Amino acid sequence: MRDAIKEAARASLHLLGGAVIAILCHLMVGVALFTACLTVTVIGAGVLPESVLLLRRLAGRERRRTAARTGEPIPEAYLPLEGPLPARVRTAVTDPGTVRDVVWAGAQLLYGMVLWYASLVLWVPALLVDGVVTGLAGRRPVALPLIGRLAGLSADWSRTLLSPAPSAARDAALAARIEQLTTTRAGAVAAHGAELRRIERDLHDGAQARLVALSMRIGLARRAYDSDPAAARALLDDAQTQAEEALAELRHVVRGIHPPILTDRGLTGAVRALAASSGLEVEVSVTGLADHADHAAGARTVTASADHADHAAGAPAGGFRAPAAVEAAAYFVVAEALTNAAKHSGAARASVALSRAPGALRVRVADEGRGGAEAGERAGSGLTGMRRRVAALDGTVGLTSPEGGPTVIEVELPCVW
Repeated sequence: MRDAIKEAARASLHLLGGAVIAILCHLMVGVALFTACLTVTVIGAGVLPESVLLLRRLAGRERRRTAARTGEPIPEAYLPLEGPLPARVRTAVTDPGTVRDVVWAGAQLLYGMVLWYASLVLWVPALLVDGVVTGLAGRRPVALPLIGRLAGLSADWSRTLLSPAPSAARDAALAARIEQLTTTRAGAVAAHGAELRRIERDLHDGAQARLVALSMRIGLARRAYDSDPAAARALLDDAQTQAEEALAELRHVVRGIHPPILTDRGLTGAVRALAASSGLEVEVSVTGLADHADHAAGARTVTASADHADHAAGAPAGGFRAPAAVEAAAYFVVAEALTNAAKHSGAARASVALSRAPGALRVRVADEGRGGAEAGERAGSGLTGMRRRVAALDGTVGLTSPEGGPTVIEVELPCVW
């Protein structure tokens, strides 16, 4: 009996919310009439898109309430109200989602109030009948569950009226996909521009400056060669040092574009090299990938797990290897994550996991530091660059970093194996 009363109370709250939304729909009728009058006069045409947006918010509220009741979300499918005023008015009038919301609002006026009043009428006899049935006859309540059925009926009607047509859902999904691709393309262009500026800065401040100094020293050595061979020899020694430093700078720039170690040793070997030079105790685990073991000096802890299922399924003896672009993105993700862990986390240990998944390469980097890494727009330039690089390949980045740690970065890169 107690459980039946609780469930009936929850159902009554849902019906009460429907009644409140029905009252708001009644107010929307006045707004609609006001908007129609202004639109006819042309002067108030700008009110129409705003009224449609208000109706969308009201319908969105009902979708969330229904989803909370049934446990199944209701998708939205609206055309975006963007652009100049004539385009927005045209979209607001022709959007099938607007027609669907108007039909729902008119129906909600009726069943929202009717079902709420019906639940109020049911409460008193339901308590009396079920009090006798459960208290004297020892049976389950039979009248109180009717209130729950009323709430279920309200949710079913809302779901039917607010669910988009399959074609509208496809159009909305396509529009969302286009928007996502536009955003990721802009991010990729920005990341590419930042990368070019970094390379130009490194060349200008590093290799180019050293080559200029090298040219000057060679010129001075040529002038001093006949009169002061010892000084010329010293200048040539300095020139050799400058040439070696310029070569080191150029190698550093080349590694920033595409690390040669990726070509030589593959992703697993390159990641192990990063682990060895990170200054942390890093555990590297590899599952289902081509595993080129690299026991570079300085690696404190390196482990690998073989994916025997891949060999049973006919995988190459050395495992699978991702395309070059995917390997490069994964490499830079690990490099940035380990750099951040060494500089900011205060951790002494970290772990890197590389694994092959159906249609994807997964990278997981975790450290035992203090946490508190920012996500989203407040993230640092390193994490922002990581997100842009991954988004350019249509991948995803997940960051978990509560205060006190640990920090976990999980990346999934689409990949055709």
